[in-house]
Amino acid sequence: MDVKLTFEHENRDTQTALLRVHGDVTIHTSPRLREELKPLFSASIKEVRVVLNDVDFMDSSGIATLVEGLQWSRLTGGRFILSGLSENVRDVFELAKLDTVFDIEDSAA
Repeated sequence: MDVKLTFEHENRDTQTALLRVHGDVTIHTSPRLREELKPLFSASIKEVRVVLNDVDFMDSSGIATLVEGLQWSRLTGGRFILSGLSENVRDVFELAKLDTVFDIEDSAA
């Protein structure tokens, strides 16, 4: 199965990391998302933003990966922000009541 998932990293300053995700986040691609996220959580990074504008589909393994990111942020005392959720992805978060757990913004500030 050829599922494409790409990433763009941007450090806005020494304390903020931004990760733009492009493609569907599924059981096949969520390990790659985890590999991209994990290094962003350190004592020096106070805010990790994940931009999901270009993600049209996310399954439960993708959600689990983002929950893991939220846990990492809490361990390091930082913020973990999701932005630009498509309607499909936002619906999944709302159905699972995760929209009350995550810090979700309409678009990357």
